[in-house]
Amino acid sequence: MVLELKLRKVGNSVGVVFPKEALSYLKVGDGDVLCVTEAPEGSLRISPAKGGDFNRQMQAAQDVVARYRNTLRELAK
Repeated sequence: MVLELKLRKVGNSVGVVFPKEALSYLKVGDGDVLCVTEAPEGSLRISPAKGGDFNRQMQAAQDVVARYRNTLRELAK
């Protein structure tokens, strides 16, 4: 599925309106939360959020990266 989405000004922010087909594909609706994550080659991946699990997992990952920053930097060489 390829969709073009138009950005629209909403107050002091910018928002995007998803067409019905995209919402149906993602199985989300009004009030649901979406997660946007970085994907390979500079693209973004949009998926439904699974409760509070995503935020908890991201916080845990950030804690590990902060704690082992030097080790991870050496392993990346």
